Amino acid sequence: MNAQQTAIALWTLMVKEIKRFTRIWPQTLLPPSITMTMYFIIFGNLIGSRIGEMDGYSYMDFIVPGLIMMSVITNSYSNVASSFFSNKFQRSVEEMMVSPMPNWVMLSGFILGGMARGLGVGIIVTGVSLFFTRIDVAHPILTVGVVVLTAALFATGGFINALLGKKFDDISIVPTFILTPLTYLGGVFYSISLLPDFWQGASMLNPILYMVNVFRYGFLGVSDIPVGWALAAVFGFIIALFSLALWMLENGKGIRS
Repeated sequence: MNAQQTAIALWTLMVKEIKRFTRIWPQTLLPPSITMTMYFIIFGNLIGSRIGEMDGYSYMDFIVPGLIMMSVITNSYSNVASSFFSNKFQRSVEEMMVSPMPNWVMLSGFILGGMARGLGVGIIVTGVSLFFTRIDVAHPILTVGVVVLTAALFATGGFINALLGKKFDDISIVPTFILTPLTYLGGVFYSISLLPDFWQGASMLNPILYMVNVFRYGFLGVSDIPVGWALAAVFGFIIALFSLALWMLENGKGIRS
């Protein structure tokens, strides 16, 4: 395939993935916005008014970046995991495998589709948050950059989950038992400076902590960890997961099962 054909293949696959979740928007875009509204009301207004300030900001302002990031993470991941596994289940992925389309194009198309859903939900949640607080972004470029990188990272993770899954139940195991706990323990609702030294050190092993803190730094200008190290960690995770997903795809891991 030449460059033009490759670009057309990538664009077509990405548009297909975007149409897939926008066609059923009451199931893919509406529920996260309702869920996050409940978080804003319960944690931000009711509980936040009793907590007071966190790192010099109102509790509502403190948790808004974390809640936006949480919605981006879960939706980027789940979109690719469910979409690619459905293609496996229907055996339609084999048609893509035997086409002249390069494997990296197939991988990138699904990732871009997952990113579109994650970022779309993130924009909706940001709009919802405006009903509860005023948003002032301290570092706009950093804020946009880290949320795009995070969406790419977890969309790639969803692809790997779909490759490894043998049945539909398998694509819910990682989000339920790994992704959700790591998200809640990733500093979304609290600053790790409140934790004892041992648990602060243990929290540093949580990759989501880095993304949430960089995103919060982009909004508020405060972070529990050095921003440079956090960005380096995010780039490292993306390279590692993309390489792993591409290797699995090229070797038929999870396809020929």
